[in-house]
Amino acid sequence: MATVRRAAVIGTGTMGPGMGAVLARAGIETALYDLSAEALERAKAGAELAGTVLERLEAAQEDGGSLRFESDLDAALEGADFVLEAVPEKLELKQEVFPKFEAAVSDDAILASNTSGIPITQIASVCDRPERVVGTHWSNPPHLIPMIEVIPGEQTSQATVDATSELVRRIGYHPVVEREVPGFVENRILYAILRECLDLVDRGIIDPEGLDLNVRWGIGYKLAVIGPMELLDMAGLDIYNAVGSYLNQDLSTTGEVSQKIRDLIDQGRLGMKTGGGIYDYTPEQIDELRARRAGKLVAVRKALEA
Repeated sequence: MATVRRAAVIGTGTMGPGMGAVLARAGIETALYDLSAEALERAKAGAELAGTVLERLEAAQEDGGSLRFESDLDAALEGADFVLEAVPEKLELKQEVFPKFEAAVSDDAILASNTSGIPITQIASVCDRPERVVGTHWSNPPHLIPMIEVIPGEQTSQATVDATSELVRRIGYHPVVEREVPGFVENRILYAILRECLDLVDRGIIDPEGLDLNVRWGIGYKLAVIGPMELLDMAGLDIYNAVGSYLNQDLSTTGEVSQKIRDLIDQGRLGMKTGGGIYDYTPEQIDELRARRAGKLVAVRKALEA
């Protein structure tokens, strides 16, 4: 497959601007596409903010990169070697757009999905050439988290996996190639943690503030430096076996979402985007929190990369 020179990010949403800014900084001519003029205006502001963060990170900047904003799909896809789908998480929507990608780009272009967990095999099933369809799951915020899960479907070719992994390395990120599993690896681990956290709060074992403090300075601080498998070796496999033999039996295994979360959704409390969820937020607090968290993530990434 040819070296990626032009990319198209289809769907702006939460992730699009950050992904577009990263690709452009790596020297790739990048188009950001959305049907909505309002969404494109928000994307311009988001991409500008992401660019500022990349400057603070002192991320390498290659010549030739650019970022443009398109409301016409054909114009966005023109000449693209790499198409990154970021439309809403509905299988039928993704299956609707992928044949359009195939019809508009060259035969050796990579067609990637940023889905958080929809099986790549299902997305690729509507394509004439499923061997060039691959999952590339970025973490949010995508301009700050330098790891991308690369997930081949059942018919994805090794050439596609290799070319995608090489592109991820080219933008300065770490590719992690995985077998296809619902939710992929990162979200499976995250949702297992969230299930246990919510169970502890729902049962009154700890309040939300205490839970957040415990996790940030307990496992969170360590796991940023020491991975889970490394942590097992550091603690001792015999210790894990001894504690796990009784603790695993008491951990939450529910297949249901927390009733507390469902009640909050029914009340219209969806989190920061509605001014309240588990916590309450003013518009000023939201802006301040986002800026402070971005600054901390920049500092942590610099420390980890030192």
